[in-house]
Amino acid sequence: MTEQMDIVLMNIGQLLTMDSQGPKKGKAMGELEFIEGAVLGIKDGEIRFVGKQEEKKDLLAAKIIDCERKLVTPGLVDPHTHAVFGGSREHEMALKQQGVPYLDILKQGGGILSTVEATRETSEMELFEKSTFYLDRMLSLGTTTAEIKSGYGLNEDTELKQLRVTKKLQQKHAMDVVSTFLGAHAIPPSHRDKPDEFLQEMVGMFQQVKEEQLADYVDIFTETGVFTVEQSKEYLSKAKEYGFGLKIHADEIDPLGGTEMAAELGAVSADHLVGSTDKGIKKMAQSGTVAVLLPGTTFYLGKHTYARARKMIDEGVIVSLATDFNPGSSPTENLQLIMTIAALQLKMSPEEIWNAVTVNAAHAIGKSEEAGQIMMGRKADVVIWDAPNYKYIPYHYGVNHVNTVIKKGRILYQRGKIYG
Repeated sequence: MTEQMDIVLMNIGQLLTMDSQGPKKGKAMGELEFIEGAVLGIKDGEIRFVGKQEEKKDLLAAKIIDCERKLVTPGLVDPHTHAVFGGSREHEMALKQQGVPYLDILKQGGGILSTVEATRETSEMELFEKSTFYLDRMLSLGTTTAEIKSGYGLNEDTELKQLRVTKKLQQKHAMDVVSTFLGAHAIPPSHRDKPDEFLQEMVGMFQQVKEEQLADYVDIFTETGVFTVEQSKEYLSKAKEYGFGLKIHADEIDPLGGTEMAAELGAVSADHLVGSTDKGIKKMAQSGTVAVLLPGTTFYLGKHTYARARKMIDEGVIVSLATDFNPGSSPTENLQLIMTIAALQLKMSPEEIWNAVTVNAAHAIGKSEEAGQIMMGRKADVVIWDAPNYKYIPYHYGVNHVNTVIKKGRILYQRGKIYG
């Protein structure tokens, strides 16, 4: 029987379906589900047909796209960004190259506190327009779902402003956006000697954030000079009582035990993890907490010690990758670049990398039923790549390989042009 589609993608070289029951871990991360010589049918914003070229006889479509044997995959998922912020910090790059310590940059008015000041001074509309530009760029690079954290306000008014901008992006932008409240991103100068009081002020925002549906998750930066494991545990436990999902910036520099604490609390993800201990990694594997690794941050800061992805995968941890897009330590929206760094520095295989930026990344932000896979009945979030196979993307770096981005059945980007 003939079936009418809105769009049919035919003559696909490799179609990565990422078909999986739950996230991938252990040896399964090294396995990919794909179809050679595939056809994909889209109708009413959903995937309605997935099959081989010879099975397409009864498909009709308003638009047929000849993929010319190119690679086709689910839209990429970026589970850790800070895409709503004021100002920029390009002037700090020269200071970093000269070896000026971060604390000295901070004393000169730079660092995270300069972004906080700029974000406080930027209007909600200006933040929305700026963040829309960043999300458009992410979309052009193949990312169709992303998480955005607050954390550049460090006071009630500005944190709420950031969260409201993110909510407006959820409503207005074509990308799917997940919101995380990261009020506990740093200790503001006003509370330098009273961090517990600052955390109480952030806890005092939970009710309003919940009532206005401004965030799905609560996050905290657990690190030397920021918040201790004990402070973080108490803070996240209160967030859990309000019904938020939990995330944590854990063990980025020092192995304080944030990884273990994240596993103990049942956090959805623990992010960074450069300093995670063997014990922490084992606990994450047992808890099912997703490791969101951010190798772009390590790369940009010029450091040489990366998160131990191989150890995590071998221990059975669910591993994902993200850009950590932010103005200070990872100013890039390009998840393709992160895929290359993961191959070269984390020693991840192409198969592991693709699982980490699709199905596992979706799991890290509560989108496992919607994003990261090509399946019948799912949203049609699809990328056509100017590449012959999936191994080519992490191999050939520094360029945008995206040919076409389809989001919920709409063509939103095609070879340099973004459509509204």
